[in-house]
Amino acid sequence: MKILLILASVFNLLFANGMEVASNGSVDLTNSWVGILCLLIFLVGYYFIATEETYHMNKAKPALFIGTFMFMLIGFYYAINHMSKLYLHEELGKLILEISEIFFFLFVAMTYIETMIERNVFEVLKYKLISRGYTYKKIYWITGLLAFFISPFADNLTTALILSTVLVTIDKEHKEFLVPGAISIVVAANAGGAWSPFGDITTLMAWAAGKGTVADFVALFPAASIGWLVTAYLLSRIVPKGQPHFDIHTTEKAELKPGAKVVIYLGIFTIICAVLSHQFFDFPAMWGMMFGLSLLKSYSYSLKRRCTNSFNVFLNMEKVEHDTLLFFIGILSAVGALHFLGYLKYVDDVYKIVGDTIGNIGVGFLSSVIDNVPVMSAILKANPNMSDAQWMLVTMTAGIGGSLISFGSAAGVGVMGKMRGTYTFNSHIKYAWTILIGYAISIAIWYVQFEIMGIY
Repeated sequence: MKILLILASVFNLLFANGMEVASNGSVDLTNSWVGILCLLIFLVGYYFIATEETYHMNKAKPALFIGTFMFMLIGFYYAINHMSKLYLHEELGKLILEISEIFFFLFVAMTYIETMIERNVFEVLKYKLISRGYTYKKIYWITGLLAFFISPFADNLTTALILSTVLVTIDKEHKEFLVPGAISIVVAANAGGAWSPFGDITTLMAWAAGKGTVADFVALFPAASIGWLVTAYLLSRIVPKGQPHFDIHTTEKAELKPGAKVVIYLGIFTIICAVLSHQFFDFPAMWGMMFGLSLLKSYSYSLKRRCTNSFNVFLNMEKVEHDTLLFFIGILSAVGALHFLGYLKYVDDVYKIVGDTIGNIGVGFLSSVIDNVPVMSAILKANPNMSDAQWMLVTMTAGIGGSLISFGSAAGVGVMGKMRGTYTFNSHIKYAWTILIGYAISIAIWYVQFEIMGIY
C-alpha cells in the first residue's frame, strides 16, 4: 500500500495539470494518470472480450472486472487527492439506476422466454415446421420471417438459436441450405430487433434514455423489413430446390404443456404494461415488466393447484443467461467510467467533424467489429446534439450493422456455436455483399422516410 501511495503521488506530480474542474463539479481526467490507466485497462479488457472464443473465457468475466475496477481506481484517485466525492456519487447513482432498469427488463424477458421453452412452445413450432413437408425454399422463408417477427419481443440471440436449431434438425448436410438459412436468420433477428424499443439491447437503451417513443421505433419497420427482404431474396437464389427427408415415425411429436398459451398471452400483456407505464406514467419500462413477472408467478401458483404438470418460475429463472446480464453490467459500467473521466467528449467531436448521418452510418460498420452494446452506450453517454430522426438512424445501424460480420452480433455468435463447422466466419463473409446491399437500402429508405418526407 505504501508503494502504491508513493507511485500515485509521483503520477500526481507528473500529471498535475491534467485535471480541469467544470462548474457542475465534473472533472476532466483524460490526461491524468488515472484516466490513462483506466483507458489501458479498458482496452486490455475489451481485447479479452473480443477474443472470447480464442481464450475460452466468458466475456462477462473481463467485462465485470474492468467495469468495477475502473471505478475503484477513480475512487482511489479522489481519496488521495482529497477531492469532493459528491459529483462522483451522483454520477455513480445515475449509472446504477440506468443499469438496473436494463437489467430487470432483460431479466423478466428472459424468464418468460425460459418459461415458454419449458412449456414446449418452441419445440411445437419446430415440429410443425419439419413435419409438413415444406420445400427447402419455403422453410428458408418461414424461418427468416419468424426470426424477423419474434425478435422484436424476444431477444435476438434466443430467436436465432431456436430457429438455427430448426435448420439443423431439418438437414445437417446441405450447406447450400444451411448457410444462407443461417445468415437470413441472423440478419432477420437483428433487423427485427431494430424496429422495436425492446427488440435489442441497443434499442432498449435508447428508449430508456428517452431518445424516441414506441411510435418512432415502429416507424423503422419499412427500412428494417425491406433491407432484410432484399438480403433474403439474394440469398434465396442459392437455396436448393426439393424438400428434406422427414420420417414421421422416427420423430416424436411435440405438444404444448398445460398453461403454455396463457404464458404466451401473459408475455404479450407484460410487454404492453411496460410500454404503457413508460409512455403514460413516465415509469421505467422495467416496472411494467416486474408487474408482469408477478402475474407469471401468480399464474404458476394457480396452475399448480389445478394441475400436476405445472412449472416453477424460480427454476426457470435459474436457466436465465446470467453471464449475459453480468456482461451488460460490466460493459455499461466501463463505458460509464470512460464517460466520467471525460473520454466520450471525443465521440461528440467526431460527430461534429463528419456530420450526424455519416457518423451514424459509420456506427453500423463499427458495430460489426465491436459489440454494439458499448458502441451504443458510448454514443448515449456522449449525447451528441442530434434530431429524433438521427437517433432512430443510429439505433437501426447499430443493430443491423452487426450482421455484416458473423461475430458482430450476439445472434451471429450464437448461431456459429450452434452450427459449428457449417456457419463460419468465412461462409458468412462469402455472402456479406448481400447484407451490405440490404444495409444500404435500409439507410436509403430511412433517408427518404425520415429526412425528406418526415414520416415518423
